[in-house]
Amino acid sequence: MKITAVELFVLKAPGLYNNSEGSEEPLGPTYMGIVKVSTDAGLCGYSDMETCASVAKACVDAPRWSQDDGLECFDGLASLLVGQNPLEVERLWYRMYRGSIYYGRRGVAIQAISAIDIALWDIMGKAYQQPVCVLLGAKWRDQVRAYGSTLFRPTPHAMREAVKRYKDEGFTALKFGWGVFGRDPSLDVRLVEAARTELGNTLDLMVDTGWFVERTPKEAIQVVRSLEPFRPYFIEELLHPEDYDGYRRVAEAVDTRIACGEQEATDYGFRTLIERGRVDVVQPDLTRCGGFTIARKIAHLADMANVLVIPHSWSSDLLTAASLHFCAFLRRAPFVEFSTSQGVLSRSLVCDPLVMTDGHLRVPAGPGLGVEVKASVIEQYRVS
Repeated sequence: MKITAVELFVLKAPGLYNNSEGSEEPLGPTYMGIVKVSTDAGLCGYSDMETCASVAKACVDAPRWSQDDGLECFDGLASLLVGQNPLEVERLWYRMYRGSIYYGRRGVAIQAISAIDIALWDIMGKAYQQPVCVLLGAKWRDQVRAYGSTLFRPTPHAMREAVKRYKDEGFTALKFGWGVFGRDPSLDVRLVEAARTELGNTLDLMVDTGWFVERTPKEAIQVVRSLEPFRPYFIEELLHPEDYDGYRRVAEAVDTRIACGEQEATDYGFRTLIERGRVDVVQPDLTRCGGFTIARKIAHLADMANVLVIPHSWSSDLLTAASLHFCAFLRRAPFVEFSTSQGVLSRSLVCDPLVMTDGHLRVPAGPGLGVEVKASVIEQYRVS
């Protein structure tokens, strides 16, 4: 079997992402990249990507820089893969990484590599008629507890109303983030207190403080201590993602779990985050960290350090399906993130949208990712 094409479609949803004070829900991604890898056997693999899709498309579509394989370093990702065996995921990952090294290593290049890698694993699952989690090496569970991922509301009353609605929808864990959080420390406390009061003592609460609100490590410690009475399961992204020493200071000063990693990439990056940052929870996003090939290595690093892995999974049901396979592979998988956005690209990209039952999402049982991409949605919202 050989790869015949690697394509990246740029989709644009109506409206713009909304993170304003009055937001009830984020609208979901405004732009999204969809990678499709095709083969001469008729098998295709898919992945979404939450990045600047038009820039990623340039990384994929760029031509070969040299015909000498020993000089791969400026090459377009598609040019490195056409004619290759899609089942050799480890070799192809490194071929893309080395081939883009002079313009990549991190950022949009690794995000494009991540999505292509996920699509290759999707193909491999379809070729062997096995779900991705089994090919990764384990299926420890058939379902994963989902936490609803949403925005902070602007008032305590609005927070309580939101929690009521999510509880009625069946969520047993919620994460509030961004929105108004970080502008007024006293309001921050009242908002989290309102959420905890409405949740009660048995359901779990997470807080994403948003690192765009810049804090020193001491200020971050103060934020955590102000919220600790409300027993957050974890507090996320208190500092700039590369402030590894700051994260270590915070993690060593508080009892609450500190989470970070949705912006991190490669096993080298996560080793630094774990060993130097000393966070309690790493949050690899499969479309940013390097795909399944790297996520498996991150899981092994986390196991050795006795650190929890809870993947970031916000963009669409396609990424959530991939994350469910990764969670099934993990020995410990407390949660999978489930965006509450009802945006068209978040909820309509697959033929059978994921449905939560009793607070859990089932791991798709079909081959590959186990979900079918809706081609009509790609065509409807495609802009390039």
